[in-house]
Amino acid sequence: MFKIMRRLQLIDWLYFVMAVGFIVLQVWLDIRVVDYSRKILLLIQNGGTINQILEQGRYMLLCSLISLIGAVLCGLCFSLISARFSRNMRREIYLKVQNLSMADIKKFSVSSLITRTTNDISQVQILIAMGMQMIIKAPITAIWAITKIANKSWEWSTLTAGSVITILVGVAIIMSLVLPKFKKVQSYIDDINNVTEEQLAGIRVVHAFNAEKYQEDKFEEKNQTLTKTLIFNQKTLGFMNPLMYLVMNLMSLGIYWIGAFLINGVDVSKDILFADMGTFNGYAGQIVSSFLMLVGIFIMWPRASVSAARINEVLNSKNSILNGNFSDNTTMKGVIEFKNVSFKYPDSEEMMLRNISFKTQMGDTLAFIGSTGSGKTTIVNLMMRFYDCTEGEILIDGVNIQDYQLENLYNKIGYVPQRAVLLSGTVSDNIAFGDNGKTQITEEQIKEAVAIAQSTDFVEKMENGYQGSIAQGGTNLSGGQKQRLSIARAVARDPEFYIFDDSFSALDYVTDYKLRSELKKHTKNATNIIVAQRIGTIMNADTIVVLEKGECVGIGTHRELLKNCKTYQEIAYSQLSKEELNG
Repeated sequence: MFKIMRRLQLIDWLYFVMAVGFIVLQVWLDIRVVDYSRKILLLIQNGGTINQILEQGRYMLLCSLISLIGAVLCGLCFSLISARFSRNMRREIYLKVQNLSMADIKKFSVSSLITRTTNDISQVQILIAMGMQMIIKAPITAIWAITKIANKSWEWSTLTAGSVITILVGVAIIMSLVLPKFKKVQSYIDDINNVTEEQLAGIRVVHAFNAEKYQEDKFEEKNQTLTKTLIFNQKTLGFMNPLMYLVMNLMSLGIYWIGAFLINGVDVSKDILFADMGTFNGYAGQIVSSFLMLVGIFIMWPRASVSAARINEVLNSKNSILNGNFSDNTTMKGVIEFKNVSFKYPDSEEMMLRNISFKTQMGDTLAFIGSTGSGKTTIVNLMMRFYDCTEGEILIDGVNIQDYQLENLYNKIGYVPQRAVLLSGTVSDNIAFGDNGKTQITEEQIKEAVAIAQSTDFVEKMENGYQGSIAQGGTNLSGGQKQRLSIARAVARDPEFYIFDDSFSALDYVTDYKLRSELKKHTKNATNIIVAQRIGTIMNADTIVVLEKGECVGIGTHRELLKNCKTYQEIAYSQLSKEELNG
């Protein structure tokens, strides 16, 4: 918890110092209220006038009013600190996650990262806004009040000490029961987020298979687990306040009971013991109230400390993909070379790719084909440096991919993922998306890219045309439309390399043929990398790499592979006739 507090900025520490000053003022004024009550008791005992008593009463009211103002200002300071902290933490985690590699993100899971960015930060924010006041005020109040009752009656002191020990023992027992449960609460929230995310992402499949009841039961199971844990925690913590107030009231009763024996037989009009009894009760109440504040801290602290640890886990995670120092000043262009590349995923024991080697030239079209799970998308992930290869090396324009500054590497690439991804906004926003390291993409370039992607017809029919609204995830478009706009986004960047990861699968053959024909004209000076399942998409590629179980089992042109690659022959003849293949 204290590690994350180090992230407070200078202005926050200034607010913190001001808040501590207001807390010290509050404690001093609260102690003064008890002092004035003692003076009133002495005036009553010694026959003081009503005006003298009212004067002390006015001082008490003034102290209480200033203490109230101090409490408000203190709360304002901590509110500002907590709000600024929450804002800065959300920004830091968001930027950190933006720079994490795919392997690093998988360590946390998407649902857990959402919880850490929202709920976990809120827990720490609540502790700073409310708990920090108690953490500071409680010990100051306790120490100040103890100095006031020092050298008073040992009987009252013993009773007060016993009350405090009883409170501490009770708190220790209760916290030992709930602390382990608090550690599980945040992971249960992760589980609920995960189920909800799955449900929303796969809503069509759920409806199509009448699986609503199954999903409801799955959610209910996670929800019940979280609910039972929270109920247990709240029930257990519910014993704290009754215990505290019981001890405090019994202590107050005990002080007066002991005082009755001490005062018995003493001339009250001449002895200050009566005034001391009322004053001691006030100071003892301050001591116990400080421990009541600590109880509030004990309720908030466990969950907030767990949340702080989870936040720090993200912020302190080291990115496995390190940024290189090389910019983009190579004379060689459009060349990708794999040299004996092998790769396995971080959580896997088996190699996904083994000894993959190939090389492209500027303007070439390189295609990958193979069965599901053969490693096609994995090769694309390595080209994009979403992962680093386990063995071998990958060269881009003659430079090791790991030496590139990531920004410059991505400026070379126009990437169309296997699953078309569109963001909420307009058509133009999605196509002119990001920074291409060149000039800003113009409206003419957007229209040209849309035309090449065979999307002009449906884009111009949309309400507001190129300024037409795209829903989150592109849910207001068909799969083929999303895929074509994803291709248009890559074309608009005018990159050195185009990577199409099975990006034509949702297109009909006619649209596929037209789109590839236009792409060939537009991208003749760029290197095209195509991952495909359909032979028709890659027949005219300069080089085709055939993959099977992570190994290269054939490399060459379409005609060469038809003659000498059994795996390619099986794929080809399963899709097209001999006449179509040889045509």
